[in-house]
Amino acid sequence: MDPLDRLDATIRARRDAADPGRSYVASLFAKGRPKIAQKVGEEATETVIAALAAPETLAAEAADLVFHLLVLLADAGLGLDDVRAELARREGVSGHDEKASR
Repeated sequence: MDPLDRLDATIRARRDAADPGRSYVASLFAKGRPKIAQKVGEEATETVIAALAAPETLAAEAADLVFHLLVLLADAGLGLDDVRAELARREGVSGHDEKASR
């Protein structure tokens, strides 16, 4: 299993089974989607800042962003397979055309 799939599985396992006082993932779920979405926004901003001002930290910030995005997806009942399916659907379609279709 690849690291993203393992992380996704861990997030899902901790969603309902872990104690929010002992698990960061469980604490995010306990706070609800608005807090999870806020964290995704914060991590996205930190990723942009790293890309522009501290590229040596970009991979670490991107990892934080992906982690929090996986938590948000799990909260919405989605996962990596849903993202993979959407990317597959878009394959071979111009980015401009795909965006115009939304």
